[in-house]
Amino acid sequence: MINIKPKAQVAYFSMEITLENCIKNFAGGLGILAGDILRSASEKKFPMLAVSLLYKHGYFKQLISKKGKQEELVDKSDFSKLKLLPFKINLNISQDKVVLRAWEYILKSNEGIEIPVYLLDSDWPENREKHRRLCEHLYDGDLRKKLKQSIVLGRGGVKLLEKLGESNISKIHLNEGHGALAAIELFLTSKKRSEKDKIKEVRKKLVFTTHTPVVAGHDIYFGEFLLKYQPDFPLKIKGLVENDKINFTNLAMFFSSYINGVSLKHREVSRAMFPAYKIDSITNGVNSSLWTAPEFKNIFNKFIPSWEEDNSLLKEAEKIPLAEIKKAHQEAKLRLIKLVEEKTKLKFKEDIFTITFARRFAPYKRPSLLLDDLEVLKKLNKRIGKIQIIYSGKAHPNDVVGQTLISEVNKRIKKLAREIKIAFLENYDIEIAKVLVAGSDLWLNNPVAPNEASGTSGMKAAHNGVPQLSTLDGWWPEASPEKTGWIIKDDGIKNNLLEVLSEKIIPLYYKREGEYFKICRRAISLNAAKFNSQRVLGEYIKKAYRD
Repeated sequence: MINIKPKAQVAYFSMEITLENCIKNFAGGLGILAGDILRSASEKKFPMLAVSLLYKHGYFKQLISKKGKQEELVDKSDFSKLKLLPFKINLNISQDKVVLRAWEYILKSNEGIEIPVYLLDSDWPENREKHRRLCEHLYDGDLRKKLKQSIVLGRGGVKLLEKLGESNISKIHLNEGHGALAAIELFLTSKKRSEKDKIKEVRKKLVFTTHTPVVAGHDIYFGEFLLKYQPDFPLKIKGLVENDKINFTNLAMFFSSYINGVSLKHREVSRAMFPAYKIDSITNGVNSSLWTAPEFKNIFNKFIPSWEEDNSLLKEAEKIPLAEIKKAHQEAKLRLIKLVEEKTKLKFKEDIFTITFARRFAPYKRPSLLLDDLEVLKKLNKRIGKIQIIYSGKAHPNDVVGQTLISEVNKRIKKLAREIKIAFLENYDIEIAKVLVAGSDLWLNNPVAPNEASGTSGMKAAHNGVPQLSTLDGWWPEASPEKTGWIIKDDGIKNNLLEVLSEKIIPLYYKREGEYFKICRRAISLNAAKFNSQRVLGEYIKKAYRD
Protein backbone atom coordinates (compact mmCIF):
# COMPACT_ATOMS: atom_id res chain seq x y z
CA MET A 1 0.00 0.00 0.00
CA ILE A 2 1.26 3.47 -0.88
CA ASN A 3 1.75 5.60 2.22
CA ILE A 4 -0.34 8.59 1.11
CA LYS A 5 -2.84 9.89 3.64
CA PRO A 6 -4.82 12.86 2.35
CA LYS A 7 -7.56 14.16 4.60
CA ALA A 8 -10.43 13.61 2.16
CA GLN A 9 -13.68 12.72 3.89
CA VAL A 10 -15.75 12.04 0.77
CA ALA A 11 -14.87 10.24 -2.47
CA TYR A 12 -16.98 11.38 -5.42
CA PHE A 13 -17.40 8.79 -8.21
CA SER A 14 -18.57 10.14 -11.57
CA MET A 15 -18.27 8.79 -15.12
CA GLU A 16 -17.53 12.33 -16.29
CA ILE A 17 -15.99 15.36 -14.56
CA THR A 18 -15.26 18.74 -16.12
CA LEU A 19 -11.69 19.71 -15.25
CA GLU A 20 -10.52 21.91 -18.12
CA ASN A 21 -11.69 22.42 -21.68
CA CYS A 22 -8.52 20.70 -22.97
CA ILE A 23 -9.15 17.54 -20.90
CA LYS A 24 -12.03 15.84 -22.69
CA ASN A 25 -13.43 14.11 -19.66
CA PHE A 26 -16.99 15.38 -20.03
CA ALA A 27 -19.98 15.31 -22.38
CA GLY A 28 -22.55 17.53 -20.73
CA GLY A 29 -24.44 18.50 -17.61
CA LEU A 30 -23.42 15.53 -15.43
CA GLY A 31 -19.72 16.30 -15.83
CA ILE A 32 -20.24 20.05 -15.46
CA LEU A 33 -22.12 19.50 -12.19
CA ALA A 34 -19.41 17.18 -10.86
CA GLY A 35 -16.65 19.68 -11.62
CA ASP A 36 -18.65 22.56 -10.17
CA ILE A 37 -19.31 20.74 -6.87
CA LEU A 38 -15.61 19.89 -6.55
CA ARG A 39 -14.65 23.53 -7.22
CA SER A 40 -16.99 24.62 -4.47
CA ALA A 41 -15.45 22.01 -2.14
CA SER A 42 -12.11 23.67 -2.84
CA GLU A 43 -13.55 27.14 -2.14
CA LYS A 44 -15.26 26.06 1.08
CA LYS A 45 -12.24 24.01 2.14
CA PHE A 46 -14.20 20.78 2.40
CA PRO A 47 -11.80 17.85 1.85
CA MET A 48 -12.94 15.60 -1.00
CA LEU A 49 -11.41 13.57 -3.77
CA ALA A 50 -12.95 12.39 -7.02
CA VAL A 51 -12.66 9.30 -9.21
CA SER A 52 -13.40 9.04 -12.92
CA LEU A 53 -11.89 7.50 -16.07
CA LEU A 54 -9.26 8.78 -18.48
CA TYR A 55 -10.70 9.01 -22.00
CA LYS A 56 -7.92 9.12 -24.60
CA HIS A 57 -10.34 10.15 -27.36
CA GLY A 58 -12.80 12.06 -25.22
CA TYR A 59 -16.45 12.34 -26.20
CA PHE A 60 -16.18 13.63 -29.78
CA LYS A 61 -15.36 16.76 -31.73
CA GLN A 62 -18.38 17.96 -33.68
CA LEU A 63 -18.29 19.30 -37.22
CA ILE A 64 -21.36 20.53 -39.05
CA SER A 65 -21.21 19.69 -42.76
CA LYS A 66 -22.35 22.00 -45.55
CA LYS A 67 -25.58 20.00 -45.58
CA GLY A 68 -26.11 20.83 -41.90
CA LYS A 69 -25.38 17.33 -40.61
CA GLN A 70 -23.32 16.43 -37.56
CA GLU A 71 -20.00 14.71 -38.17
CA GLU A 72 -17.91 13.21 -35.36
CA LEU A 73 -14.14 13.36 -35.06
CA VAL A 74 -11.76 12.11 -32.38
CA ASP A 75 -11.31 14.77 -29.70
CA LYS A 76 -7.93 14.13 -28.09
CA SER A 77 -7.06 15.58 -24.71
CA ASP A 78 -4.03 17.42 -23.41
CA PHE A 79 -2.82 15.35 -20.45
CA SER A 80 0.24 17.49 -19.65
CA LYS A 81 -1.24 18.56 -16.29
CA LEU A 82 -1.83 14.98 -15.15
CA LYS A 83 0.58 13.07 -12.92
CA LEU A 84 0.83 9.27 -13.30
CA LEU A 85 0.79 7.52 -9.93
CA PRO A 86 3.31 4.70 -9.40
CA PHE A 87 1.08 1.84 -8.29
CA LYS A 88 -1.04 -0.64 -10.27
CA ILE A 89 -4.58 -1.81 -9.57
CA ASN A 90 -5.64 -5.35 -10.51
CA LEU A 91 -9.22 -5.84 -11.62
CA ASN A 92 -11.10 -8.90 -12.87
CA ILE A 93 -13.26 -8.51 -15.96
CA SER A 94 -14.72 -11.77 -17.24
CA GLN A 95 -11.87 -14.30 -16.93
CA ASP A 96 -9.19 -11.68 -17.53
CA LYS A 97 -7.00 -9.76 -15.14
CA VAL A 98 -6.99 -6.10 -16.13
CA VAL A 99 -4.30 -3.73 -14.90
CA LEU A 100 -5.34 -0.16 -14.15
CA ARG A 101 -3.23 2.85 -13.30
CA ALA A 102 -4.37 6.24 -12.07
CA TRP A 103 -3.57 9.76 -13.18
CA GLU A 104 -3.88 12.62 -10.71
CA TYR A 105 -5.20 16.09 -11.50
CA ILE A 106 -5.26 18.78 -8.82
CA LEU A 107 -8.35 20.95 -8.98
CA LYS A 108 -8.32 24.27 -7.15
CA SER A 109 -10.75 27.19 -7.21
CA ASN A 110 -9.86 30.71 -6.06
CA GLU A 111 -7.90 30.54 -2.77
CA GLY A 112 -9.32 27.17 -1.82
CA ILE A 113 -7.75 23.83 -0.94
CA GLU A 114 -6.47 21.29 -3.45
CA ILE A 115 -8.99 18.65 -4.53
CA PRO A 116 -7.33 15.57 -6.09
CA VAL A 117 -9.13 13.98 -9.04
CA TYR A 118 -8.02 10.48 -10.05
CA LEU A 119 -8.58 9.22 -13.58
CA LEU A 120 -8.38 5.45 -14.06
CA ASP A 121 -6.67 4.19 -17.22
CA SER A 122 -6.55 0.67 -18.72
CA ASP A 123 -4.24 1.42 -21.66
CA TRP A 124 -1.19 -0.56 -20.49
CA PRO A 125 0.96 -3.26 -22.19
CA GLU A 126 -0.02 -5.92 -19.63
CA ASN A 127 -3.62 -5.85 -20.87
CA ARG A 128 -5.20 -7.49 -23.90
CA GLU A 129 -5.90 -5.07 -26.74
CA LYS A 130 -9.66 -5.01 -26.15
CA HIS A 131 -9.10 -4.03 -22.52
CA ARG A 132 -6.51 -1.42 -23.40
CA ARG A 133 -9.13 0.31 -25.54
CA LEU A 134 -12.07 0.13 -23.17
CA CYS A 135 -11.54 3.67 -21.84
CA GLU A 136 -10.95 5.33 -25.22
CA HIS A 137 -14.33 7.05 -25.50
CA LEU A 138 -16.72 8.55 -22.98
CA TYR A 139 -20.19 6.96 -23.29
CA ASP A 140 -19.22 4.35 -25.84
CA GLY A 141 -22.30 2.94 -27.57
CA ASP A 142 -21.06 -0.66 -27.23
CA LEU A 143 -22.97 -2.30 -24.35
CA ARG A 144 -19.98 -4.45 -23.36
CA LYS A 145 -17.65 -1.46 -23.16
CA LYS A 146 -20.28 0.46 -21.24
CA LEU A 147 -20.45 -2.28 -18.61
CA LYS A 148 -16.67 -2.62 -18.47
CA GLN A 149 -16.32 1.12 -17.91
CA SER A 150 -18.78 0.80 -15.02
CA ILE A 151 -16.66 -2.02 -13.59
CA VAL A 152 -13.56 0.18 -13.82
CA LEU A 153 -15.27 3.15 -12.18
CA GLY A 154 -17.12 1.26 -9.43
CA ARG A 155 -14.89 -1.62 -8.43
CA GLY A 156 -11.68 -0.07 -9.71
CA GLY A 157 -12.50 3.12 -7.83
CA VAL A 158 -12.85 1.30 -4.50
CA LYS A 159 -9.57 -0.55 -5.11
CA LEU A 160 -7.95 2.82 -5.89
CA LEU A 161 -9.01 4.20 -2.50
CA GLU A 162 -7.34 1.19 -0.84
CA LYS A 163 -4.11 1.82 -2.75
CA LEU A 164 -4.17 5.48 -1.78
CA GLY A 165 -4.53 4.55 1.89
CA GLU A 166 -7.67 6.66 2.16
CA SER A 167 -8.57 5.76 5.73
CA ASN A 168 -10.46 9.01 6.33
CA ILE A 169 -13.11 8.40 3.68
CA SER A 170 -16.45 8.19 5.46
CA LYS A 171 -18.67 8.38 2.36
CA ILE A 172 -18.50 7.39 -1.29
CA HIS A 173 -20.86 9.56 -3.32
CA LEU A 174 -22.08 7.88 -6.52
CA ASN A 175 -22.98 10.55 -9.05
CA GLU A 176 -25.49 8.58 -11.18
CA GLY A 177 -25.66 4.79 -11.49
CA HIS A 178 -22.48 4.21 -13.53
CA GLY A 179 -20.45 3.66 -10.35
CA ALA A 180 -22.96 1.32 -8.69
CA LEU A 181 -20.55 -1.64 -8.70
CA ALA A 182 -18.61 0.16 -5.96
CA ALA A 183 -21.30 -1.30 -3.70
CA ILE A 184 -20.50 -4.82 -4.89
CA GLU A 185 -16.77 -4.36 -4.29
CA LEU A 186 -17.47 -3.11 -0.76
CA PHE A 187 -19.93 -5.95 -0.13
CA LEU A 188 -17.61 -8.71 -1.37
CA THR A 189 -14.60 -7.39 0.57
CA SER A 190 -16.51 -6.77 3.80
CA LYS A 191 -15.17 -8.65 6.81
CA LYS A 192 -18.63 -8.85 8.36
CA ARG A 193 -19.92 -12.42 8.61
CA SER A 194 -23.60 -12.22 7.71
CA GLU A 195 -25.14 -10.90 4.51
CA LYS A 196 -27.32 -8.54 6.54
CA ASP A 197 -24.33 -7.01 8.34
CA LYS A 198 -22.38 -6.66 5.10
CA ILE A 199 -25.27 -4.79 3.48
CA LYS A 200 -25.59 -2.57 6.55
CA GLU A 201 -21.86 -1.76 6.43
CA VAL A 202 -22.00 -0.84 2.73
CA ARG A 203 -25.07 1.33 3.22
CA LYS A 204 -23.29 3.31 5.91
CA LYS A 205 -20.61 4.17 3.34
CA LEU A 206 -22.61 4.99 0.19
CA VAL A 207 -24.77 7.91 -0.88
CA PHE A 208 -26.34 8.20 -4.32
CA THR A 209 -27.60 10.91 -6.65
CA THR A 210 -29.91 9.98 -9.52
CA HIS A 211 -30.22 12.29 -12.52
CA THR A 212 -32.48 10.27 -14.80
CA PRO A 213 -36.27 10.84 -14.89
CA VAL A 214 -37.03 8.34 -17.67
CA VAL A 215 -36.80 4.53 -17.50
CA ALA A 216 -34.85 4.29 -20.77
CA GLY A 217 -32.04 6.36 -19.29
CA HIS A 218 -31.06 3.81 -16.63
CA ASP A 219 -28.34 1.20 -17.20
CA ILE A 220 -30.06 -2.19 -17.11
CA TYR A 221 -28.33 -5.53 -17.78
CA PHE A 222 -29.58 -9.12 -18.03
CA GLY A 223 -28.24 -11.32 -15.24
CA GLU A 224 -26.51 -13.74 -17.62
CA PHE A 225 -24.78 -10.87 -19.44
CA LEU A 226 -23.62 -9.27 -16.19
CA LEU A 227 -22.30 -12.58 -14.81
CA LYS A 228 -20.20 -13.07 -17.94
CA TYR A 229 -18.15 -10.02 -16.98
CA GLN A 230 -18.69 -10.10 -13.20
CA PRO A 231 -19.01 -13.78 -12.22
CA ASP A 232 -18.85 -12.92 -8.51
CA PHE A 233 -21.88 -10.61 -8.64
CA PRO A 234 -24.18 -11.63 -5.74
CA LEU A 235 -27.39 -12.28 -7.68
CA LYS A 236 -28.99 -14.02 -4.70
CA ILE A 237 -29.33 -10.84 -2.63
CA LYS A 238 -33.05 -10.15 -2.47
CA GLY A 239 -33.97 -6.86 -4.13
CA LEU A 240 -31.16 -6.64 -6.71
CA VAL A 241 -32.73 -8.62 -9.56
CA GLU A 242 -36.10 -8.09 -11.19
CA ASN A 243 -37.22 -10.24 -14.14
CA ASP A 244 -33.62 -11.45 -14.53
CA LYS A 245 -32.46 -7.84 -14.96
CA ILE A 246 -30.19 -5.67 -12.82
CA ASN A 247 -30.96 -1.96 -12.90
CA PHE A 248 -27.83 -0.06 -11.82
CA THR A 249 -29.94 2.79 -10.44
CA ASN A 250 -31.80 0.31 -8.24
CA LEU A 251 -28.48 -1.33 -7.33
CA ALA A 252 -27.06 2.00 -6.15
CA MET A 253 -30.27 2.85 -4.27
CA PHE A 254 -30.37 -0.55 -2.55
CA PHE A 255 -26.90 -0.06 -1.07
CA SER A 256 -27.16 3.65 -0.20
CA SER A 257 -28.04 5.32 3.10
CA TYR A 258 -29.05 8.55 1.37
CA ILE A 259 -30.62 9.02 -2.08
CA ASN A 260 -31.54 12.24 -3.82
CA GLY A 261 -32.94 13.58 -7.05
CA VAL A 262 -31.69 16.88 -8.44
CA SER A 263 -34.79 19.08 -8.19
CA LEU A 264 -38.05 19.03 -6.25
CA LYS A 265 -39.93 17.94 -9.36
CA HIS A 266 -37.37 15.24 -10.14
CA ARG A 267 -37.69 13.95 -6.57
CA GLU A 268 -41.39 13.27 -7.13
CA VAL A 269 -40.72 11.59 -10.49
CA SER A 270 -38.01 9.40 -8.91
CA ARG A 271 -40.27 8.43 -6.00
CA ALA A 272 -42.90 7.26 -8.48
CA MET A 273 -40.31 5.22 -10.40
CA PHE A 274 -38.70 3.70 -7.29
CA PRO A 275 -41.42 3.60 -4.59
CA ALA A 276 -39.43 1.21 -2.39
CA TYR A 277 -36.88 3.88 -1.48
CA LYS A 278 -36.84 7.10 0.50
CA ILE A 279 -35.71 9.73 -2.01
CA ASP A 280 -34.83 13.30 -1.06
CA SER A 281 -33.93 16.23 -3.32
CA ILE A 282 -30.96 18.56 -3.60
CA THR A 283 -31.51 20.90 -6.52
CA ASN A 284 -28.46 21.41 -8.70
CA GLY A 285 -26.38 24.58 -8.89
CA VAL A 286 -23.38 25.90 -10.81
CA ASN A 287 -20.00 27.23 -9.74
CA SER A 288 -20.38 30.99 -9.50
CA SER A 289 -16.70 31.83 -10.06
CA LEU A 290 -16.41 29.63 -13.14
CA TRP A 291 -19.61 30.75 -14.88
CA THR A 292 -19.69 34.46 -14.08
CA ALA A 293 -18.29 36.49 -16.99
CA PRO A 294 -15.46 39.01 -16.41
CA GLU A 295 -17.83 41.92 -17.00
CA PHE A 296 -20.13 40.78 -14.20
CA LYS A 297 -17.26 39.74 -11.91
CA ASN A 298 -16.11 43.36 -12.07
CA ILE A 299 -19.42 44.80 -10.91
CA PHE A 300 -19.92 42.07 -8.29
CA ASN A 301 -16.44 42.84 -6.90
CA LYS A 302 -17.39 46.52 -6.76
CA PHE A 303 -20.80 46.17 -5.09
CA ILE A 304 -20.63 42.74 -3.36
CA PRO A 305 -16.92 42.33 -2.44
CA SER A 306 -17.13 38.88 -0.76
CA TRP A 307 -19.45 37.19 -3.27
CA GLU A 308 -16.89 34.56 -4.37
CA GLU A 309 -16.29 33.41 -0.80
CA ASP A 310 -20.03 33.30 -0.13
CA ASN A 311 -22.17 33.00 -3.28
CA SER A 312 -25.39 33.59 -1.35
CA LEU A 313 -24.34 37.25 -1.06
CA LEU A 314 -25.39 37.64 -4.70
CA LYS A 315 -28.84 38.31 -3.23
CA GLU A 316 -27.44 41.82 -2.67
CA ALA A 317 -27.33 42.39 -6.45
CA GLU A 318 -30.50 44.48 -6.09
CA LYS A 319 -28.29 47.37 -4.95
CA ILE A 320 -26.36 47.36 -8.25
CA PRO A 321 -27.57 50.27 -10.44
CA LEU A 322 -29.39 49.15 -13.61
CA ALA A 323 -26.95 51.22 -15.68
CA GLU A 324 -24.10 49.00 -14.42
CA ILE A 325 -26.06 45.83 -15.24
CA LYS A 326 -26.77 47.12 -18.75
CA LYS A 327 -23.14 48.16 -19.33
CA ALA A 328 -21.79 44.75 -18.26
CA HIS A 329 -24.43 42.98 -20.35
CA GLN A 330 -23.67 44.95 -23.51
CA GLU A 331 -19.92 44.33 -23.10
CA ALA A 332 -20.57 40.59 -22.77
CA LYS A 333 -22.86 40.76 -25.80
CA LEU A 334 -20.07 42.30 -27.89
CA ARG A 335 -17.88 39.29 -27.07
CA LEU A 336 -20.74 37.04 -28.14
CA ILE A 337 -21.12 38.91 -31.44
CA LYS A 338 -17.38 38.57 -32.04
CA LEU A 339 -17.52 34.81 -31.38
CA VAL A 340 -20.45 34.35 -33.78
CA GLU A 341 -18.57 36.18 -36.53
CA GLU A 342 -15.37 34.17 -35.91
CA LYS A 343 -17.25 30.87 -36.04
CA THR A 344 -19.83 31.52 -38.78
CA LYS A 345 -18.92 34.80 -40.57
CA LEU A 346 -22.39 36.11 -39.64
CA LYS A 347 -22.45 39.72 -38.48
CA PHE A 348 -24.82 39.99 -35.53
CA LYS A 349 -25.83 43.42 -34.23
CA GLU A 350 -25.50 44.72 -30.69
CA ASP A 351 -28.95 46.34 -30.64
CA ILE A 352 -30.93 43.29 -31.86
CA PHE A 353 -32.62 40.94 -29.38
CA THR A 354 -30.59 37.71 -29.21
CA ILE A 355 -32.16 34.36 -28.27
CA THR A 356 -29.93 31.37 -27.50
CA PHE A 357 -30.66 27.64 -27.36
CA ALA A 358 -27.50 25.74 -26.38
CA ARG A 359 -27.47 22.23 -24.90
CA ARG A 360 -27.47 18.57 -25.93
CA PHE A 361 -29.71 17.89 -28.92
CA ALA A 362 -32.17 15.29 -27.68
CA PRO A 363 -35.82 14.78 -28.68
CA TYR A 364 -37.30 15.73 -25.29
CA LYS A 365 -35.38 19.03 -25.27
CA ARG A 366 -37.14 20.05 -28.51
CA PRO A 367 -34.39 22.20 -30.07
CA SER A 368 -36.49 23.01 -33.15
CA LEU A 369 -39.54 24.27 -31.23
CA LEU A 370 -38.76 27.96 -31.81
CA LEU A 371 -38.60 27.26 -35.56
CA ASP A 372 -41.79 25.20 -35.79
CA ASP A 373 -43.80 27.98 -37.49
CA LEU A 374 -41.48 29.91 -39.78
CA GLU A 375 -44.18 32.28 -41.07
CA VAL A 376 -45.21 33.38 -37.58
CA LEU A 377 -41.55 33.84 -36.66
CA LYS A 378 -41.02 36.01 -39.75
CA LYS A 379 -44.03 38.18 -38.81
CA LEU A 380 -42.75 38.50 -35.26
CA ASN A 381 -39.36 39.63 -36.55
CA LYS A 382 -40.92 42.13 -38.96
CA ARG A 383 -43.75 43.59 -36.86
CA ILE A 384 -42.85 43.15 -33.18
CA GLY A 385 -39.08 43.53 -33.10
CA LYS A 386 -35.95 42.23 -34.78
CA ILE A 387 -34.45 39.01 -33.43
CA GLN A 388 -31.27 37.02 -34.00
CA ILE A 389 -30.86 33.44 -32.80
CA ILE A 390 -27.97 31.20 -31.76
CA TYR A 391 -27.96 27.39 -31.61
CA SER A 392 -25.21 25.17 -30.26
CA GLY A 393 -25.08 21.59 -29.04
CA LYS A 394 -24.17 18.00 -29.83
CA ALA A 395 -26.26 14.87 -30.32
CA HIS A 396 -24.91 11.56 -29.03
CA PRO A 397 -23.34 9.59 -31.93
CA ASN A 398 -25.92 6.82 -31.41
CA ASP A 399 -28.88 9.19 -31.10
CA VAL A 400 -30.25 9.13 -34.64
CA VAL A 401 -33.22 11.33 -33.73
CA GLY A 402 -30.97 13.88 -32.03
CA GLN A 403 -28.77 14.06 -35.12
CA THR A 404 -31.85 14.44 -37.31
CA LEU A 405 -32.87 17.41 -35.16
CA ILE A 406 -29.51 19.08 -35.83
CA SER A 407 -30.06 18.61 -39.57
CA GLU A 408 -33.63 19.90 -39.32
CA VAL A 409 -32.61 23.01 -37.38
CA ASN A 410 -29.93 23.77 -39.97
CA LYS A 411 -32.44 23.33 -42.82
CA ARG A 412 -34.78 25.84 -41.19
CA ILE A 413 -31.90 28.23 -40.55
CA LYS A 414 -31.27 28.29 -44.31
CA LYS A 415 -34.96 28.91 -45.04
CA LEU A 416 -34.94 31.95 -42.74
CA ALA A 417 -31.54 33.28 -43.83
CA ARG A 418 -32.92 36.30 -45.74
CA GLU A 419 -35.14 37.49 -42.89
CA ILE A 420 -33.48 36.39 -39.64
CA LYS A 421 -29.83 35.81 -38.83
CA ILE A 422 -29.43 32.46 -37.11
CA ALA A 423 -26.04 30.98 -36.19
CA PHE A 424 -25.25 27.36 -35.37
CA LEU A 425 -21.98 27.22 -33.41
CA GLU A 426 -20.45 23.78 -33.88
CA ASN A 427 -18.58 21.80 -31.21
CA TYR A 428 -20.27 23.26 -28.14
CA ASP A 429 -17.83 23.26 -25.21
CA ILE A 430 -17.09 25.10 -21.95
CA GLU A 431 -15.48 28.12 -23.59
CA ILE A 432 -18.35 28.62 -26.04
CA ALA A 433 -20.86 28.12 -23.23
CA LYS A 434 -19.20 30.80 -21.09
CA VAL A 435 -19.66 33.37 -23.86
CA LEU A 436 -23.23 32.34 -24.68
CA VAL A 437 -24.56 32.39 -21.11
CA ALA A 438 -23.11 35.87 -20.62
CA GLY A 439 -23.94 37.66 -23.86
CA SER A 440 -27.42 36.45 -24.80
CA ASP A 441 -30.56 38.52 -24.17
CA LEU A 442 -32.74 35.46 -23.55
CA TRP A 443 -31.92 31.87 -22.58
CA LEU A 444 -34.38 29.44 -24.16
CA ASN A 445 -35.23 26.08 -22.60
CA ASN A 446 -38.25 24.07 -23.71
CA PRO A 447 -38.09 20.42 -22.58
CA VAL A 448 -41.13 18.17 -22.49
CA ALA A 449 -41.96 17.87 -18.78
CA PRO A 450 -41.08 15.92 -16.68
CA ASN A 451 -38.05 14.77 -18.69
CA GLU A 452 -35.56 17.39 -17.48
CA ALA A 453 -34.24 16.26 -14.10
CA SER A 454 -32.80 19.69 -13.36
CA GLY A 455 -30.93 21.49 -16.13
CA THR A 456 -28.20 23.96 -15.24
CA SER A 457 -27.53 26.17 -18.28
CA GLY A 458 -30.22 28.63 -17.20
CA MET A 459 -28.48 28.92 -13.83
CA LYS A 460 -25.25 29.90 -15.60
CA ALA A 461 -27.18 32.50 -17.59
CA ALA A 462 -28.70 33.85 -14.35
CA HIS A 463 -25.21 34.50 -12.95
CA ASN A 464 -24.79 36.94 -15.84
CA GLY A 465 -28.20 38.54 -15.58
CA VAL A 466 -29.64 36.68 -18.58
CA PRO A 467 -33.33 35.81 -18.05
CA GLN A 468 -34.76 32.43 -19.08
CA LEU A 469 -37.87 31.44 -21.01
CA SER A 470 -38.74 27.84 -20.19
CA THR A 471 -41.38 25.20 -19.71
CA LEU A 472 -42.03 24.41 -16.03
CA ASP A 473 -39.59 21.54 -15.70
CA GLY A 474 -36.42 20.72 -13.80
CA TRP A 475 -35.20 23.57 -11.60
CA TRP A 476 -37.40 26.27 -13.17
CA PRO A 477 -40.49 25.83 -10.91
CA GLU A 478 -38.22 26.62 -7.92
CA ALA A 479 -36.73 29.74 -9.50
CA SER A 480 -39.37 32.48 -9.13
CA PRO A 481 -39.87 32.14 -12.91
CA GLU A 482 -42.29 35.05 -13.28
CA LYS A 483 -39.84 37.41 -11.56
CA THR A 484 -36.65 36.23 -13.27
CA GLY A 485 -37.95 35.22 -16.69
CA TRP A 486 -41.03 33.75 -18.34
CA ILE A 487 -42.96 30.47 -18.53
CA ILE A 488 -43.88 28.52 -21.67
CA LYS A 489 -47.30 26.94 -21.19
CA ASP A 490 -47.37 23.57 -22.90
CA ASP A 491 -50.02 20.84 -22.82
CA GLY A 492 -48.10 18.48 -25.09
CA ILE A 493 -50.11 19.46 -28.16
CA LYS A 494 -49.73 23.22 -28.33
CA ASN A 495 -47.58 25.81 -26.59
CA ASN A 496 -47.43 29.58 -26.29
CA LEU A 497 -43.70 30.08 -26.97
CA LEU A 498 -44.10 32.51 -29.89
CA GLU A 499 -47.00 34.24 -28.15
CA VAL A 500 -44.91 34.97 -25.04
CA LEU A 501 -42.08 36.27 -27.20
CA SER A 502 -44.30 38.55 -29.29
CA GLU A 503 -46.61 39.82 -26.53
CA LYS A 504 -44.33 40.03 -23.50
CA ILE A 505 -40.60 39.64 -23.98
CA ILE A 506 -39.67 41.42 -27.21
CA PRO A 507 -41.89 44.50 -26.59
CA LEU A 508 -40.39 44.75 -23.09
CA TYR A 509 -36.84 44.64 -24.48
CA TYR A 510 -37.41 47.31 -27.13
CA LYS A 511 -39.95 49.61 -25.43
CA ARG A 512 -39.40 49.27 -21.67
CA GLU A 513 -35.68 48.71 -21.34
CA GLY A 514 -35.58 49.56 -17.63
CA GLU A 515 -38.11 46.84 -16.81
CA TYR A 516 -36.14 44.31 -18.87
CA PHE A 517 -32.94 45.05 -16.93
CA LYS A 518 -34.81 44.79 -13.63
CA ILE A 519 -35.61 41.20 -14.60
CA CYS A 520 -31.93 40.71 -15.47
CA ARG A 521 -30.93 41.99 -12.04
CA ARG A 522 -33.47 39.77 -10.28
CA ALA A 523 -32.08 36.76 -12.15
CA ILE A 524 -28.86 37.43 -10.24
CA SER A 525 -30.32 38.34 -6.84
CA LEU A 526 -32.89 35.54 -6.73
CA ASN A 527 -31.48 32.74 -8.91
CA ALA A 528 -27.68 33.06 -8.91
CA ALA A 529 -27.75 33.60 -5.14
CA LYS A 530 -29.58 30.28 -4.71
CA PHE A 531 -28.69 28.01 -7.63
CA ASN A 532 -24.95 27.82 -7.04
CA SER A 533 -22.79 24.81 -6.17
CA GLN A 534 -21.70 26.24 -2.81
CA ARG A 535 -25.31 25.85 -1.65
CA VAL A 536 -25.46 22.40 -3.26
CA LEU A 537 -22.31 21.26 -1.44
CA GLY A 538 -23.64 22.62 1.85
CA GLU A 539 -26.82 20.58 1.44
CA TYR A 540 -24.85 17.40 0.64
CA ILE A 541 -22.65 17.92 3.72
CA LYS A 542 -25.70 18.43 5.94
CA LYS A 543 -28.00 15.76 4.48
CA ALA A 544 -25.75 13.09 2.95
CA TYR A 545 -22.18 13.23 4.22
CA ARG A 546 -22.79 13.46 7.96
CA ASP A 547 -23.86 10.28 9.76
